[in-house]
Amino acid sequence: MAAPLDMEPSALSLELLPTDPLLLILSFLDYRDLMSCCYLSRRLNQLSSHDPLWKRHCKKYWLISEEEKSQRNQTWKAIFISTYSDLGRYIRYYGTLKKAWDDLEKYLGQRCPRMIGSLKESVREEDLDAVEAQIGCKLPDDYRCSFRIHNGQKLVVPGLMGSMALSNHYRSEDLLDIDTAAGGFQQRPGLKQCLPLTFCIHTGLSQYMALESVEGRNKYEIFYQCPDQMARNPSAIDMFITGTSYLEWFTSYVNKVVTGGYPIIRDQIFRYVHDKECVATTGDITVSVSTSFLPELSSVHPPHYFFTYRIRIEMSKDALPEKACQLDSRYWRITNAKGDVEEVQGPGVVGEFPIISPGRVYEYTSCTTFSTTSGYMEGYYTFHCLYYKDKFFNVTIPRFHMVCPTFKVSTARMVSGDAEPNHNEYAVDEDEDSTDTDEYEDRRRVLDIPAPSGRCPRHT
Repeated sequence: MAAPLDMEPSALSLELLPTDPLLLILSFLDYRDLMSCCYLSRRLNQLSSHDPLWKRHCKKYWLISEEEKSQRNQTWKAIFISTYSDLGRYIRYYGTLKKAWDDLEKYLGQRCPRMIGSLKESVREEDLDAVEAQIGCKLPDDYRCSFRIHNGQKLVVPGLMGSMALSNHYRSEDLLDIDTAAGGFQQRPGLKQCLPLTFCIHTGLSQYMALESVEGRNKYEIFYQCPDQMARNPSAIDMFITGTSYLEWFTSYVNKVVTGGYPIIRDQIFRYVHDKECVATTGDITVSVSTSFLPELSSVHPPHYFFTYRIRIEMSKDALPEKACQLDSRYWRITNAKGDVEEVQGPGVVGEFPIISPGRVYEYTSCTTFSTTSGYMEGYYTFHCLYYKDKFFNVTIPRFHMVCPTFKVSTARMVSGDAEPNHNEYAVDEDEDSTDTDEYEDRRRVLDIPAPSGRCPRHT
């Protein structure tokens, strides 16, 4: 007998679904919802404990590999739960920071192995709690999470956070361990409630993280301090901003390192940034430039922005032997943000007259300063041929831009009335502008080029 037409169909129950489609549905749930299913019914409790469901979460949040699972001899669910009980408060950050640390260790292990030896083991949760009690401030969870992976670095050279060198100036920044950072916690005016993240034993340079929104800083903002030399108030400290949070600051730095954005020079990370478009080829010679801003030699008041540039000159390995040549002089056209132009011409580079031949590379470092927050340089080198000594030619130096990072003017200076009405971070003036300063050059770094005799052969 047919069922009555007005009979309502029975409600579909999730539990009535076959096992396979139900497991597929559960595989799309986040760990919180998957755990909640354990308490809904006996069948869902059994299915939500299906071990492959937890494999995805272990890999996503804790970066647990198959090899590590086999070593621990636990189910995926057991691994997830035990790890969560230890690191659960950091689940938003752990996967990202652990990957950054793993990538950095792998990259440096091949290129800067001695730096790996300077990394310290992780700290315990109670150690971080003790530091918070000591300084009277809460540490951000992303910072705490990173130190549950590695407790910073020993105070050694080279520093994990990069180096910079000129002939009369050198720095190498270490990532501080938690105890050293806590010892440098600041309560003095100008740096109230700021925790140092890095330290350079050569210059005293540090990057700080603001643990509270005071003195014009945003909470968890990271910066280099820059004393205002024109203010009467010693607490007037301007800031060059390097990050908005620890997670952003650390992972962006690691990304630049592991993608080759920062060069490895003499077993150290050097924080030179290379614009891929900043390359010029003249005949068989290619010139490329990378730049870096040096906060410790810069100031907002008075406006003085210090940049270094590293130039690579290379002759194609396919060039004919008779293309070998020697650099005689340089010409620079330097333009600041106001459009003012300065021209500089002089013999050689950094006091040298390098010889370039097929497949050879010459690199050197020099610097310049601007009284505006940005500027650019361009120019050419003049070479003469070694085989045809009367033949001279110019090689283009591509235009390269230098821009001061974002900065904040000291609130103490503004409140005290020291600030001049025409001075702000976008409009600054100074009588003397940019200078091509070869006397600051780094010592020559030559690849496959024999050391010169000390004098240019053409002038002997």
